[in-house]
Amino acid sequence: MLFFSVGAALPVLAVDVPTLFTAEVLLDEESDNPREDAYRAALISVLTKVSGSELGANEVAIDEMFPVPAAYVTQFRPGEEDTLWVSFDGEAVERVLRASGQTVWGSDRPLTLVWLAVDWGQGEREIIAAGDSDGLTQEARSIDRNRLLRERVLEIAEKRGLPIAFPLLDTTDLQGVTFSDIWGGFDDRVIDASQRYEANSILIGRVKPSSGQLNRWTYVFGDETRAWTGPAEAMVAQVADMLAAEFAVGGDAPLEMLALNVSGVQTVDAYGSLQEILSGVNLIESFKILEVTGDVVSYQIEVRGGADRLRRALRFAGLLEQTDSQDYSDLGPRTALEFFYSP
Repeated sequence: MLFFSVGAALPVLAVDVPTLFTAEVLLDEESDNPREDAYRAALISVLTKVSGSELGANEVAIDEMFPVPAAYVTQFRPGEEDTLWVSFDGEAVERVLRASGQTVWGSDRPLTLVWLAVDWGQGEREIIAAGDSDGLTQEARSIDRNRLLRERVLEIAEKRGLPIAFPLLDTTDLQGVTFSDIWGGFDDRVIDASQRYEANSILIGRVKPSSGQLNRWTYVFGDETRAWTGPAEAMVAQVADMLAAEFAVGGDAPLEMLALNVSGVQTVDAYGSLQEILSGVNLIESFKILEVTGDVVSYQIEVRGGADRLRRALRFAGLLEQTDSQDYSDLGPRTALEFFYSP
């Protein structure tokens, strides 16, 4: 008899980003073709979010793939302060990217929690919170500068389609983490305090604007920890590039047929939810049911990127991987991925 246990690693929870194929850009009324120029600028912004910064910076390649950006526009409307809001046909854009061998990063993306400790000088040290406190008049300057820094980071993340959040800094947070913990590099305490936010991607920053010191950052994703220095803009972009490398799929990646068994599917609602989960995995080209036995649904999956990428993607989507408690490494790779559905 084979015994299975649910893997100890926490799933990477996904956040849906509905604005991947929209952008708001400047509308230069003095150019020869104001709207066409705006469409092109909006498309570059969209491709940076969907395929990554490398393609977003390669305007020659973009012009070759999308010679007429207007052909992919589904909606547009005037924005604020001489801007144009543009929405593109996401499926059509993805088809072109895949046909050209470019990577595509889907709308379900990890949530990154940002703990940002700022030493403003003269003894003023603060952690940036998700919202502004109901401060007194004398605290207005502090609230304003914190808000500006937070909004700057959020704006950078939005340009890359990267979901991020700041901690609430309520009583629970402040009992677990202090400014000194973040500044001193006691990352374990920060990581523990982050569990309540269900964010497996954590960016910890230490910033001293009034000095010439480089900003210090720690990035934690799963079992991997990295130390960086640099401005907030570069760090958020680096996080986006790392996650895109992990979850984006190249259009030239070969298709493979894999078997997937999912247990714990005990109701019609659970079955429907499982179907939605598989439909939303960017790696999966197609899937079909081979067999239903008890609470186990067996699928044949057509996937790009191989079994390891699919395994990570399914954990990311919220399924729990089951691992064989015995060592069968001498028998070669397992014939099917084994997961458990837990609503």
